[in-house]
This record gives sequence, C-alpha cells and structure tokens, in this order.
Amino acid sequence: MSFSSDVKEELNCIQTLANKELVRKELQGYLLSNNVKVIKKGTKNKIKFSTESEYNINRFARLLSNCQIQKYNIQMQGKNYVIELNIDDSLENIVKTTENGIEIKEKQNISIENAKALIRGTFLGAGSINNPENSNHLEVQLSNETNSIFIKELLEQFGIKSKIISEKTVYIKDGEEISKFLACIGASKSVLKFEDIRVKHEMNNKINRLVNCEGANLNKIMNASIEQIEAIIKLKKENKFESLDENLKEIAILRLENPNAKLSELGNMLKNPVGKSGVNYRLKKIIDLSK
Repeated sequence: MSFSSDVKEELNCIQTLANKELVRKELQGYLLSNNVKVIKKGTKNKIKFSTESEYNINRFARLLSNCQIQKYNIQMQGKNYVIELNIDDSLENIVKTTENGIEIKEKQNISIENAKALIRGTFLGAGSINNPENSNHLEVQLSNETNSIFIKELLEQFGIKSKIISEKTVYIKDGEEISKFLACIGASKSVLKFEDIRVKHEMNNKINRLVNCEGANLNKIMNASIEQIEAIIKLKKENKFESLDENLKEIAILRLENPNAKLSELGNMLKNPVGKSGVNYRLKKIIDLSK
C-alpha cells in the first residue's frame, strides 16, 4: 500500500464514533471534499461519495448511521466503492447545498477537537500524501473555493501553514508542516513513520552534498597540481630550474614527489614549515616564471 493509504487506514481505526459531535464534524469534512458530488434527480437531490478504499466507504457509512441517516446504497462502479443517499432533512441539519456544492452551516466557534475531526474528514474524503522518500507533498481537494478557504483558515488555528491552488485544493509542501497536519488529525503512528523517513532522506541528501563537495574539491586540487607540475617540468626542460632560489626549488621538488598532496600538507613537509598561503605563493611564482 501507499503511504497515503497507510495514513487513511490508521485514521479509520480512530475510536471516535461514540462521540456524536465528533461524528457529525467528521461527516461534515467528508461532505466538503471533492469526492462528494451533488446529483440532481427530479425533485430530489442526491449526493454520491466514491472511493477506492473499502475501509473508507465503511467508515463513511458508519458516520451516516451514527447521525441517524440509514437510507443509503453502496455499490461498486469499476474499481470504486460508491455510496448514494438522498438529501433529506437529516442531512440538511448537517450541511447545506448551494450552487457551488455542499457547505457547512456553522463555521464560527468550532472547538479544537471538533475542528480536528472536521479536517480529518476532509482528508479521508479527498486527501493524499506523497511517500516522503520521494517528496514532501500533502493535499486535500475540496468541492469549492469557499470550502478550501475555510479549511485553510482552520489549519491556521493550529499553526499549520498551507496554500491554495486551483481554487479547490489546499496543499502543504513543507515536511514539518505535514507532520503537524498528521498529528492534528490523529495519525500519530504515521507522524513517527513520516519523520523517520524524512530524517533519513535529509541525512542522505546531506551526505550526497558532502560527497559532491569533496569530489569538487579533489578535482580542484588535482587541476591545480597538474598546472604546477607542468610549470616545473617546463622550467627543467628550459634549464631554468637550477636558477630558482632554494625556497622555490624545495617546494617544486615536494610537489613532483607528492602530486596529490594538499597545499597545507606540502607546507608541513618543508624544512621550515609554512602555511597554505605561503605554499600557494611559491607555486604561483613558479607558474609565472614558467610563462
């Protein structure tokens, strides 16, 4: 299964179905999602929720039953489980239907736990999260712009930073913010798994950057060494080497004998050791003389 499916499976096991208010809020979250469609059939409107997950459709059905909504039909359409029900008085007490889709009636003074349940419902309804080994990306698709703004504002109350794209999608790209989101909706095991993968991924990236940096430094050292050796050989061929002063001859001989050595290492090999800048000065002088 995908990481997204693992998160939803964990959320479906949360034992909140005995709390009528939390059930109501989680159901509202489902109904705000983009996977719930309003179908107009004659004088009676219906809603249809579809999902590929059997345990997800079962939780949605249990939420309906706990809200005293018993008349619904579940069937398979291709690979999707689909549940349909009429929009009657029981459902209209929970949400309202508008020209843009379903919205909730009460948006003010929502308690912390109720807000968490509502956000959890939207994620179960139409949320997804990438495998953190690949990239950090979590999104929840809502049925309209009003709902996406509402959910974004709810997340801000928990200090979770998100953005809206294409008017209907609330998304989070930052790993730390995704962890906060998962903790908010009650996916504690997934938080630990996400952080473990994320830390390992970031550590591997750091190691790769260090390796690449070290490789670049080695290339730089080798290229400089080659230029210095070529200058020394040229001076020898032109019989100018012996006319160099002793300091330059000493460093030149050490460079020929130690082509892979760093400047600081060459400096320590001198009879009278000097620092990196001193060695660099002498070798540059040899290059200039060769030209």
